[in-house]
Amino acid sequence: MSSLGPGFVPAPVAQLPWKIILLVIAIGGFGLLVLYSAAGGNLRPWALPQGMRFAVFLAMAMVMSRIPERWWSMGSIPVYALLVLMLVGVELLGAVRGGSQRWLDLGFIRLQPSELMKPTIVLALARFYDILPTGEIRRFSAIWPAALLIGLPAGLVMLQPDLGTALMICMSGATVMFLAGIPLRLFIGGALAAAVAIPLAVNFVLHDYQRNRVLTFLDPEADPLGTGYHISQSKIAIGSGGWFGKGFLNGTQSHLDYLPEGHTDFALATMMEEWGLMGGIALIIAFLLLIRWGINVGVRSQSKFARLTAAGLATTIFFFVAINMAMVMGLAPVVGIPLPLISYGGSSMMTIMICIGILMSLDRQSRQTTSRW
Repeated sequence: MSSLGPGFVPAPVAQLPWKIILLVIAIGGFGLLVLYSAAGGNLRPWALPQGMRFAVFLAMAMVMSRIPERWWSMGSIPVYALLVLMLVGVELLGAVRGGSQRWLDLGFIRLQPSELMKPTIVLALARFYDILPTGEIRRFSAIWPAALLIGLPAGLVMLQPDLGTALMICMSGATVMFLAGIPLRLFIGGALAAAVAIPLAVNFVLHDYQRNRVLTFLDPEADPLGTGYHISQSKIAIGSGGWFGKGFLNGTQSHLDYLPEGHTDFALATMMEEWGLMGGIALIIAFLLLIRWGINVGVRSQSKFARLTAAGLATTIFFFVAINMAMVMGLAPVVGIPLPLISYGGSSMMTIMICIGILMSLDRQSRQTTSRW
């Protein structure tokens, strides 16, 4: 009887953070409505497969919540090393889709290692700074290993090419470095160096289509029927939604195929055309509640590893949301970052659910530690 919670619910089930799980279900369910509408009121080809994936990954996150914190700590570096090897394998043997070489065909599954690297880089850096003596945090020995941990996978991902994921890896890693106590002046210096390097990268490093995306961001009206078409149609869809939208299933930009990728990268535009500004605000509030919970998990955690991991994963989710929304509204270049739990696709959903699963695990650990005191 002691293993049962109130109402004879098994304790492992009763201990789950059900408010957050219901919030995730609400966001994911709303995403299915957006995909259902994007397909013209049909479950196929997007809503039904997305719903099945959502159920599987949500169950996976619940199982992950039972994993002890020490397992995440001990496994972080080995998993990081494995993913780096897989990224090398992608470069040598990877499957090509949409002009990019990002997938590794393992026979029973086609895996995108770069997506798994987003939460893994947070775990690896949190482990590094957890074992680093406190007195070393302001020395060079606290910087170059972390920079190597970030730069190696980011460079491999850039070769695929996948600028958006490489930026996500760098930003998530830099966040953990900052939270670990690396001096602010180094980040200011890095920002200044990046400001100098960006024009050089645009002209000499980026691929043609990536360079066009940056130029389109700077002047989207220069080629409204060419490179600026996505952003122009996205702005039209969002603006035409007004305050309260045109109504569910009444969007025209996506239904008449004016809005490209209205079910993936530009799913937000599809949603805001039908649900309006109020729908967009409600979705932002839902994401902010999820991110705030993740940050609070870090605040409550007792170990340095858990604090850095929770804050880093919460920030990773924030970057997903912020970059996609800025991109869709023309406030950032198009870099192919989907909107979590809304955009169609299994890889990004898997990444977000891994982040949520680890956060639930750390949350459970911190609550158990607090209850002992």
